[in-house]
Amino acid sequence: MPDQPARDPSEKLLFTPGPLTTSATVKAAMMRDAGSWHWEFNETVAHVREEILRVAGVRREDGYEAILVQGSGTYGLEAVVCSAVPRDAKLLVAVNGAYGARIVHMAEVLGIETVAVTCAEDETPDPQAVANALADDEGIAVACVVHCETTTGILNPIAEIGRAVKDADRMYFVDAMSSFGAMEIDLRGIGVDYLVSSANKCIEGVPGFSFVIARRQALLDTEGSARSLSLDLLAQLRGFEKNGQFRFTPPTHAILAFDQALRELAEEGGPPGRGARYRANHETLINGMRELGFREFLPPEHQSYIITSFCYPEHPAFEFDRFYRGLADRGFIIYPGKLTETDCFRVGTIGRIFPYDIRRLLAAIGEALGEMGVPVPVSRAVA
Repeated sequence: MPDQPARDPSEKLLFTPGPLTTSATVKAAMMRDAGSWHWEFNETVAHVREEILRVAGVRREDGYEAILVQGSGTYGLEAVVCSAVPRDAKLLVAVNGAYGARIVHMAEVLGIETVAVTCAEDETPDPQAVANALADDEGIAVACVVHCETTTGILNPIAEIGRAVKDADRMYFVDAMSSFGAMEIDLRGIGVDYLVSSANKCIEGVPGFSFVIARRQALLDTEGSARSLSLDLLAQLRGFEKNGQFRFTPPTHAILAFDQALRELAEEGGPPGRGARYRANHETLINGMRELGFREFLPPEHQSYIITSFCYPEHPAFEFDRFYRGLADRGFIIYPGKLTETDCFRVGTIGRIFPYDIRRLLAAIGEALGEMGVPVPVSRAVA
């Protein structure tokens, strides 16, 4: 685990699922300009694409490609949806939160017929339900699931769902936005054809682009399917293959920062090393929040160490907006809840933060509650 860095006292720490707190060296990497057509920048782009595959545990020789897409993670997801689903076919989406529902919505906007396999927000999708839906509808060509659904922080069973998809001989698409870089994902073993993540998540870069890891043959087979010019994933790949360049203006500074972030990920031991730090952050958070009287929304067996939803205290003096501002005034930014029926807020444990930072956050939470007149257990020991 890297050493606890010195902090700028004016810098607010982000306890969110991204954008998140980044290292000083990642920020410093953006302090120069880069020509989008210049060979030095093109070499950086090529290095970034190769490193993404290395982090994923695959290679171009294995038949995989890493394709960068300008825009946030949602743009990368929509690039896959608009490109990978044949024009006369359907998309299946396993939904147990807002981000699965968003994929359904983007498909509907694109005119793609969808089949949603839904379950409650505190439950994981049933692989057998996915298998049944695929068996019942031969028109479904692609099945999709969110790995870590940050609506709650739940971790969905992508390996088991992948087996159901592969048994049905369909394409498999995983939204690994909030897990890639901190959790090892066996792309070949679970049959992933498309995986999407973003620069500003567990690799600890800055916002500006997303990336798609695609099985090359699956992508080549999408010829003529794209429903967008700028989000045409196959055309984007061919642009990189033609001259090493983006088809349209690239996010140069974000890519320079990401190149540095990839180096820091390697120095930390790759996904296993980074995941160990995030897990330590999460354990510190859970223990401290329980001491403060908070209750997690999810059962422990479904909870990821990426982000955690906590139920509001059952006390009339608790007001989330006041609570949020109290923490922000102390230098800590958390996330509001996104559940449909339960009042929650969320705390992320990813980014350039450490257990020490979690303990500081917990102390600030105790102070903010005290200011509102919300009692906390006498036994707390979070400072």
